[in-house]
Amino acid sequence: MDFFSNLILSHLPWFWLVVMVISIVVEAVTFSLTTIWAAVSALFMVFFCKAGLPLRWQLLIFFLITILLMIFTRPFAVKKLKLGKVTTNVNTLDGQEVLVVKKIARFEKGEVKASNGVVWTAMTDGENEIAKGTVCVVVKVEGNTLIVREK
Repeated sequence: MDFFSNLILSHLPWFWLVVMVISIVVEAVTFSLTTIWAAVSALFMVFFCKAGLPLRWQLLIFFLITILLMIFTRPFAVKKLKLGKVTTNVNTLDGQEVLVVKKIARFEKGEVKASNGVVWTAMTDGENEIAKGTVCVVVKVEGNTLIVREK
């Protein structure tokens, strides 16, 4: 164990570079915006280790920088990168006007045409029947079926 601690202490810039590379690899695999801040902190530590502080103080500074970066910059980065929000074409249909191309009855699915020309299976949100040619508004989406209401 003494051999490894002496090796690390004599090559601290390389130690911090290895920490940075490992953090980047973990971030690339997970893409959760957590270990990238450790990589940034390790980059600072590559230069900061030249100050001659003991390793325990360097580790403390490393963890403090990492935590501060996570607290103050992660929310901004998540917002800008829009992580966790996968918008598909069906999610954009909420509130959109559609045209009924096949009659929709109470217990029978019909079809509607969206503004982009795609035909979707549709159901009414009430008990009334909706005739062909009626303009409706999408109330919600259940699976690949649109729940519509007459406009």
